[in-house]
Amino acid sequence: MSDQALTPQQQIVQQLRIGCHGYVDGFNTSYGYMPSLAAGIVFLVLFGLSMIVHTVQCVWKRTWWTMVFTVGCMTEVIGWAGRTWSNQCPYNSDAFLMQISTLIIAPTFFTAGIYVLLGSFIKLLGRESSVLPPSLYLWIFCTCDVISLVVQAIGGGMASAEADKINGNTDPGTYTMVAGIVFQLFSITVFVVCAADFVRRTISKGLLHRVRGSIVPLFAAMIFSVLCVYVRSIYRTIELAQGWDGYLITTQRYFIALDGAMMVAAVAVFNVFHPGWLLPKVAGGSDSQRKMHSEDGGEEIEMR
Repeated sequence: MSDQALTPQQQIVQQLRIGCHGYVDGFNTSYGYMPSLAAGIVFLVLFGLSMIVHTVQCVWKRTWWTMVFTVGCMTEVIGWAGRTWSNQCPYNSDAFLMQISTLIIAPTFFTAGIYVLLGSFIKLLGRESSVLPPSLYLWIFCTCDVISLVVQAIGGGMASAEADKINGNTDPGTYTMVAGIVFQLFSITVFVVCAADFVRRTISKGLLHRVRGSIVPLFAAMIFSVLCVYVRSIYRTIELAQGWDGYLITTQRYFIALDGAMMVAAVAVFNVFHPGWLLPKVAGGSDSQRKMHSEDGGEEIEMR
């Protein structure tokens, strides 16, 4: 459609999407609201601090796999920077796409860390603590996350291409994104069931006695983080299912509470209860790091 064929209002919409323009009455933003500057700054600070602390903790304790938390925080920072930018330039399409793509991807890094942590617990407490071998958690559920993200990215690209057009049809892209996030919710639900079974087996079989000292705080932190990610996944599934004009996606307080706050809690809890301090080494290390001997037919591992 040429500029001559556009109505005056449609021409204004096209111009607003380029560069930086303040809010104009009668012309709604892609969000359906004006992104909060205060929320943007708060989450930039919170995720930024968590990222710095996770980096220091990772290097200090040499638990390199926890770098996924750092990468996840960095992705969240980029996303919230996009929303802060949108507060100043509410119609800018680049700022909108910047935040929507990164904030969908970021939790995947947190779940990857949780998968590794659960696998470490299984190695620590024994194979009888889980229905699956520890290595399969990372491979199965990370693969599911990647598939989900690819599908969401394809759908997001289709939807954004249509959104940039006047009277574009975003439905095919939206349905593709919904399919991706529903698949992600399904995979996380399966993981939650497996994690719940792990907790049940651990408690019913009394497997925590194999560890001298307490891994309960880290154990509880993992459960708390999983629940936060799960709540966020349910919210995003319903949000996208309602469409780009739905109630949830156009109501900012739900996004702040059920996405931003949930993800801060999910990653910051591991700043407080960091695996580098609380997770015993299963194999290797010096005598000061571990002490193992037979007790009740199993291994007992001494915490430092």
